[in-house]
Amino acid sequence: MLKTEERGTDLSLHLYRVFSKSFKSVNDHAVTGSKIQGFNPTAFAVMEVLYYKGPQPIQQIGAKLLLQSGNVTYVIDKLESAGYLHRSPCPRDRRVIFAELTPLGKELMDRLYPDFSDRIDHALSGLNEDEKQTMIELLKKMGREAEKLAPLVRK
Repeated sequence: MLKTEERGTDLSLHLYRVFSKSFKSVNDHAVTGSKIQGFNPTAFAVMEVLYYKGPQPIQQIGAKLLLQSGNVTYVIDKLESAGYLHRSPCPRDRRVIFAELTPLGKELMDRLYPDFSDRIDHALSGLNEDEKQTMIELLKKMGREAEKLAPLVRK
């Protein structure tokens, strides 16, 4: 028979597996949509952050998307050479570089974003509005609490 703390750990592991599988299932809708539009998922994610949030420091884009800074720089280089975004220095701190959609990039996202939004809405259509709001609140709580904790390091 499992001890109480082992049952808690098992429940946490089960939650982690369900959360991961659910995320993958929903994310597959987003990835498929970005590929259909001719973007790799990372490039579309960068464009989506800039479209939704406006100009962002390049370092923060990587953090928002959980990407290594080298990957973000590579994707931004490609998007910039395609004319979809440009870099601009921060007027208050020379070390900070902002990425921002160009008019061409905004025009492209104005066309693509409604389809992306519909794909995500379709992927989450199994939940009603109240359930979605509850999920948002619980996931935010889970993330905040996990951020407060130092990761366990075992030898």
